[in-house]
Amino acid sequence: MERVRRTLLRETAHAVIRDAIVRGDLAPGSVVRDADLAEELGLSRSPVRDALARLADEGLIGTKPQSHTRVTPLASREVRDATAVVRAMHELAARTAVPLLRDEDCEAMAAANDRFAAAAGTGDVDEALRADDELHDVLVRVCGNRAVAATIERYTPLIRRLERIRFSDGHRSAELHTRLIAACRARDTDAATEVTTEIWRELEDLAD
Repeated sequence: MERVRRTLLRETAHAVIRDAIVRGDLAPGSVVRDADLAEELGLSRSPVRDALARLADEGLIGTKPQSHTRVTPLASREVRDATAVVRAMHELAARTAVPLLRDEDCEAMAAANDRFAAAAGTGDVDEALRADDELHDVLVRVCGNRAVAATIERYTPLIRRLERIRFSDGHRSAELHTRLIAACRARDTDAATEVTTEIWRELEDLAD
């Protein structure tokens, strides 16, 4: 993991450790020590402890008093539960955002889908998932609901961890994105919400 500038502290420590867990650099079941992470990131132990506490609350870290702190194992039930919550939030975002979309918002979604399809075609999972996030983030941003955004941010890493391992059918996802974008361009709220449900239902099936 890259070293963190001291001025970024807790929030960046959280983001860097979370991303390392999602990527698998910190594998499920591996022991994590705040002192080791602090040295690797170039931080004091305090912001790292805070970051680990937050990650424990988010389900990515498990702690056992007087024993150890480990990266949580992949558990299909937890991923499925998280996906159901994230799906509901994206459905709400779509239903709220579609009537408010500007043409440039739809174009941003289309550009993100082009990047997604290209990355999936070359097997670049990192870029594909980054583009996927950018596409859906348009609706979350336009929705303007901070609770929706915060809930998605909290639970999506649980899903991404499994999705990275099982990432395969990028073509199917790009097709669903194309349908979503078409519904958004038509300002068809019901259709956009329906496709959003289909996208996240497939991820719930992935957890199974």
